[in-house]
Amino acid sequence: MSDAPLMPMATAVWLVENTTLTFKQIADFCKLHELEIQGIADGEVAKGIKAYNPIISGQLTREEIELSSKDNTRPLKIKGTDIEISNTEKKIKKYIPLSKRQDKPDSALWLLKQHNILKDSQIAKLVGITKNSVTSIRNKSYWNYNNLSPKDPVALNLFTQKDLIEAIEKAERRIKREKKQKEREKLSQQVSN
Repeated sequence: MSDAPLMPMATAVWLVENTTLTFKQIADFCKLHELEIQGIADGEVAKGIKAYNPIISGQLTREEIELSSKDNTRPLKIKGTDIEISNTEKKIKKYIPLSKRQDKPDSALWLLKQHNILKDSQIAKLVGITKNSVTSIRNKSYWNYNNLSPKDPVALNLFTQKDLIEAIEKAERRIKREKKQKEREKLSQQVSN
């Protein structure tokens, strides 16, 4: 990875406007030519480029700028460019081709038959259709219900087996919670009677 700042020209504009650094120091830091920096100062280069503050973006510190301002031979040093990349994968809606979109209601029907503990909202989220569609499939009032045939969504690559297992485990936990809640309510009614 380069040690140049993000948006070097915009950073140079900000440094020219807001610091007393030499053109050479700014040019070396932004990996630009010294004449480009002079052109920025003269208003001939980078017209219309909005200045980008390297302090706010965490590429420079105010102390670093002050140290280099006092010593014209001292180069600016970019602050550590270690960017923390989280390992958690963010769920990105993937594109489903037109040919596979007709499989979504079929997959919802398969999930309703095979894993009836799943809530309509869970099935809708997994398959990628609306909750109302899942509810109408469950109630057999879906507009095309007679033409639906249950198809395994994992085999159709609508989502992974891991996603299905996680949804089933979540549904099982919900059922246990609801069962415990009913037992508590039943017990509290017996105690109150």
